[in-house]
Amino acid sequence: MQRIWCAVVLAAVALTASSPNARQGDPADLHTPLDRILDTYVRDGYVYYNALKAGRAALDRYVTSLDVAPELVARMTENDRRAFWVNAYNALVLRTVINAYPINGKATTFPAKSVGQVPGAFDKVGHRVAGQVLTLDEIEKLIAAWGDARLLLALGRGSIGSARLRSEVYRGARLEEQLADAVKGFVRSARNFSLDRDAATLKVTPLLSWRGPLFTASFAGAPGSEAWANRTPLERAIVAMAYPHLTPSEKAVLALNTFQMSFGEFDWRLNDLTGGIPE
Repeated sequence: MQRIWCAVVLAAVALTASSPNARQGDPADLHTPLDRILDTYVRDGYVYYNALKAGRAALDRYVTSLDVAPELVARMTENDRRAFWVNAYNALVLRTVINAYPINGKATTFPAKSVGQVPGAFDKVGHRVAGQVLTLDEIEKLIAAWGDARLLLALGRGSIGSARLRSEVYRGARLEEQLADAVKGFVRSARNFSLDRDAATLKVTPLLSWRGPLFTASFAGAPGSEAWANRTPLERAIVAMAYPHLTPSEKAVLALNTFQMSFGEFDWRLNDLTGGIPE
């Protein structure tokens, strides 16, 4: 009889530990499935979308798990909440792409195979997250409301011009370290920040202008930014953000304060690694 009782207790414990509600109690556990997905299918910001679509069950389960009780999110630490919404956004972009993959759109405003060809991908299609139905644009606004522009550099928008999608999830316990690394990687990408030292010209991604006030508020007053006091607030913010991550020769060019800055074109091509890195 005692052995039977022990078996029942152990079975109950195992069932509780494996239930969604138990897993949802720890934010770190909640994102572990996405961590495995990113580690498997993402390389240097590019995604094996064809393989991800073929093995999509894990991503679908993770997206379903995001519809946790709002009270659970409210009880998270501030950094855990930030990580929750960033991870949700990135996972939902992945699912948006594979739902339409292979993408073959005809809209002239976006490349034929881009996520921009998916009707309403960012502003119309709703997703259930934490008891709400939100579009990707609404989730981005929610993230932007924290007033930390670095969080926007953690968002993978399914395009080559986006900030680099990491091969790991964001964790509340490591968020500061991960965001610092995201800024560094963003600045060091020539697609985002390109300085011609000989011509003294600086071309940056228009992504920074889309949320200009947020980047201005986050970086314009950074230590050392007074060196570019004659610049527009957004220019000052962009340079102040990038400066710590530049080479000595690049810093020397910016220190002269004679450079001309312009915004380039956003590269909406799909960040698809299927068949090799796009040229």
